[in-house]
Amino acid sequence: MSRMSRKRAKTANASAVLFSGGLDSAVLLALERRAHEEVWPIHVRCGLAWEGAEARAIERLLGAAPFAGRVRAVSTLSADMRDVYPADHWAIAGRPPAYDTPDEDVYLEGRNLVLIAKAAVLCARLDVGRLALGPLAGNPFPDATPEFFEQMARAASMGLDHPLSVAAPLAGRRKAQVIALGLELGVPLHLTLSCMNPGGNGHCGRCSKCRERLDAFEEAGHRDGVTYAEPRAPSAKPSN
Repeated sequence: MSRMSRKRAKTANASAVLFSGGLDSAVLLALERRAHEEVWPIHVRCGLAWEGAEARAIERLLGAAPFAGRVRAVSTLSADMRDVYPADHWAIAGRPPAYDTPDEDVYLEGRNLVLIAKAAVLCARLDVGRLALGPLAGNPFPDATPEFFEQMARAASMGLDHPLSVAAPLAGRRKAQVIALGLELGVPLHLTLSCMNPGGNGHCGRCSKCRERLDAFEEAGHRDGVTYAEPRAPSAKPSN
């Protein structure tokens, strides 16, 4: 048996999850925990304005069921992008796109490229053979396609001499379906963070991520348990 084959067999029951404390990544973490014996949450900090609030959300979530005592402690990595993005970039300065702006306005160049590359090195050191992240159906960005993930996995496996798959298990689901799955898995969705301009531990209610979350909870037919500093109604649905 080759070295790569031996390592593949050894890492079959372990998974690492790119984990931000957000709704999608929390549901993904629970889904991976159901399928794998060992799960490692990884938080990669890039110098973005909301990452302190993400860290607090992660602490809350990992201290609660179904995660407490059932996943590894979070590994926090740094891949600072403040030497690439300018100081007045909206994600650095904390001025996110407004409530009704399109998804394309929150594009961060190279985000998944950087997150996967940094996490892949840790996966090799931990002897973990699967890295999961949480893009959903309809994600319009070039670094969230199956082809991109396949190529990243191939490059990482070759460059690290470590077999690694890059998986996106939620890619066929809309956010409302992810909410339903999270409820089925017992994820405390009220502890998750979906905001790009959080105040304390709360949601601003003004950014496009808050709007996306409100719309999804309405579509799913469930009440959102988080607090919004500026509560708004879900977006109006287009007429037929």
